[in-house]
Amino acid sequence: MARTKHSEQSTASISVFAVLCSLCAALLLSGCMLMSGPIQSADSTPDGGNVYVAFVSAEGTETRTVTTNFPDQMLDVIVYAQNERGQLRIEILDPQGSVAVAVEGQAEEQTRPGRVRTDPNGVFRYRVRATGAQQGSFSILYQPAGS
Repeated sequence: MARTKHSEQSTASISVFAVLCSLCAALLLSGCMLMSGPIQSADSTPDGGNVYVAFVSAEGTETRTVTTNFPDQMLDVIVYAQNERGQLRIEILDPQGSVAVAVEGQAEEQTRPGRVRTDPNGVFRYRVRATGAQQGSFSILYQPAGS
């Protein structure tokens, strides 16, 4: 009887371990972006700046940063997104992590203007969400508000 009880405990321990490993893997992968054929550029000038990304395919979610020449300032932003297939969403995040501007890519280029405040270091963040996205691109243009 002791062997049966020990076997049941071992099986239960292995099951709990497997579930915990699966949860950890899911958490690690949830913040992961896989992008094939990326072409990326960024430019920052005294008057503003831009970020451009094009890709063959993309899958996952990733939060990225943009360092500007504008610490703790409100910026006017324009976000462009386009993709042939799948889903692509670009979200500009405010300093608290809330979505300030969002655009969903489609076959026809989509555009959304908005505003976001940079942090004391002149940084703002954006999130890319892609599910089976193919032949896509996005741009973020920014300048100080009211310029």
